Amino acid sequence: MKIIIIFTILSIVFAIGISSCTNDFEEINTNPNAPVSVQPGLLLRQVIYNYGEEMSYEGFVAGSLLSQHMTALDFNLFDRHALKSPQLGGNPWPIFYRNLRDNQIIINQSRATPAFAVYEGPALIFKAYMTAGLTDIFGDVPYSEAFRGLEGIVEPAYDLQEDIYLQPGGILDNLDQGIAAIENYSSSIALQGDVLFQGDLDAWVRFANSLKIKALMRISAKENVSARLQALYDHQNYISSNSQNAVFHFSDSEPNNFRMARLRAGDFNNFVMSETMEEVLEALNDQRIEVLFRARGNNANGEDFNGLINGIDASSTSVTLADYSLAGTIFRENTGILDANYMTAWETNFILAEAAEKGLITAPAQTLYETGVTQAYEYWNTPLPANYLTTDAAYAANANDPIEQIITQKWIASVINGYEGWIEYRRTGFPALKTVSASFNNDLIPVRMPYPAEEASLNADNYNVAAAATNDNDINVPVWWDE
Repeated sequence: MKIIIIFTILSIVFAIGISSCTNDFEEINTNPNAPVSVQPGLLLRQVIYNYGEEMSYEGFVAGSLLSQHMTALDFNLFDRHALKSPQLGGNPWPIFYRNLRDNQIIINQSRATPAFAVYEGPALIFKAYMTAGLTDIFGDVPYSEAFRGLEGIVEPAYDLQEDIYLQPGGILDNLDQGIAAIENYSSSIALQGDVLFQGDLDAWVRFANSLKIKALMRISAKENVSARLQALYDHQNYISSNSQNAVFHFSDSEPNNFRMARLRAGDFNNFVMSETMEEVLEALNDQRIEVLFRARGNNANGEDFNGLINGIDASSTSVTLADYSLAGTIFRENTGILDANYMTAWETNFILAEAAEKGLITAPAQTLYETGVTQAYEYWNTPLPANYLTTDAAYAANANDPIEQIITQKWIASVINGYEGWIEYRRTGFPALKTVSASFNNDLIPVRMPYPAEEASLNADNYNVAAAATNDNDINVPVWWDE
């Protein structure tokens, strides 16, 4: 059921200690009608929606360029891998930190007020989810000292990515703590503001377990994760069907439609199918091309699709829009069937298929792969051709590399899903991305996002340490799990 939410501006007022020469100064100067805190239900709704809405937009205008799902025709410095020059998008840092800050308020409230205890588990799980996205994109980031301004820490140190994943209070620990908080919760007060699962705490546990599977696989080149993955698979308490997906349903009209539907036509028309995406979909005879993209020149026969190589030099390359395929109507006219995607059954099954194929778990890799493909087709509202899994996408057939097949299918389905396609390419090398046409990065595919310029001025000492560890904030220095 679609959730239509009217979001209002939330005023968050932090208490500040003020010295005064009069005993009643604070009482006299306090507005009794102004809120001094926000109810956690309102804040949870704001955090979940804002993160999903903003990162879906980022995924379309920036993440899809790095993953080569889409190509930008103009305003495309980012597409040419000048990542320190965000234009229509390409600066997710404040999205992460604004929502992590507000989410931390929920955690603090849940621990300070017994009536709010129900929020602790979901907030810890969502913190782990957002933190993973942040560190996978940037590497080492401010974490353990972040949001501690009231303790006098206004310039937080950067934590190592390894510690962010593995140490107490890190990603995996917060997922465990979140599950424990839910399992130990015994009160009858319901979770409010939950636009993902409508207060279903069991669904939050499944979400957390899918996130654990994802996090463990992401660090599997660095850590022995086999036993933990096997236990999660054996227990079967993860997102396993599309009805359990962690998604927010956009609407067809404002205020909750996909942002690309609200922007002017010129901004939307700046993005066309990537040549990489065209070649992958056409090699598989993949019918999702008709949902994800429009036929060239809006051709009514729906068969004439064409992609453009990423990173053209717009000042010297003449491009005719009608020669290339725009994004499908699902991203503009019909966003009521589009989701902000947090975690899905198809992604979980593809991860487990990879783990099984690599021998990290004992499980039927082919079955998991075929289940993931079927679910991904359903997710993108496309009928699965009867012979797709026995011909074009047949598992391990025709000398196909099963790992490449698994990751490629996950990549296809990850359109607008933040930066996931690019992150998985960095981890696995699949699918094979192309050298962009007019690269500002010596024809290299970046392996991390640069820290934003404001960090150098607002958190200079700690930024300088992190920059030195990445060869002066170089986008070609891999993150810990990718080394």
